[in-house]
Amino acid sequence: MKISARNVFSGTVSGISKGAVNAEVSLDLKAGTPVTAVVTNASVDRLALAVGMEAYAIIKASSVIIGTDLHDARISARNIMCGVVANVIEGPVSTEVDVEIGGGNTISAVITNESAQKLGIVKGGHACALFKASSVIIGVK
Repeated sequence: MKISARNVFSGTVSGISKGAVNAEVSLDLKAGTPVTAVVTNASVDRLALAVGMEAYAIIKASSVIIGTDLHDARISARNIMCGVVANVIEGPVSTEVDVEIGGGNTISAVITNESAQKLGIVKGGHACALFKASSVIIGVK
């Protein structure tokens, strides 16, 4: 599987909670990092998702928000992963920020240069990556 999204994480399905139309799917990544996705019930059925099976969480870098000092923040985004900034690549308009979140996983975000500067994002600094459960695509082999 080759895809353009930079963030592809392998994990184990730890929970599935179906609603009328959508389901909440929980994955545990390496080192126990949780990821929550909201997908349609039809997708759960088509992928034959079941607790205990391996699946992938896929998140486009443009869907990831970066923040600092968020440990006590109340935010509606279900997925908040904090860690150390591993890399910063500045471009003429945007900045790529890579955050090591544990278990050998790094999440990439593309944010504006102005935002990166206002947040004081630097390699080796602390940052949190946030993304909504509806921004997660689930894949299986």
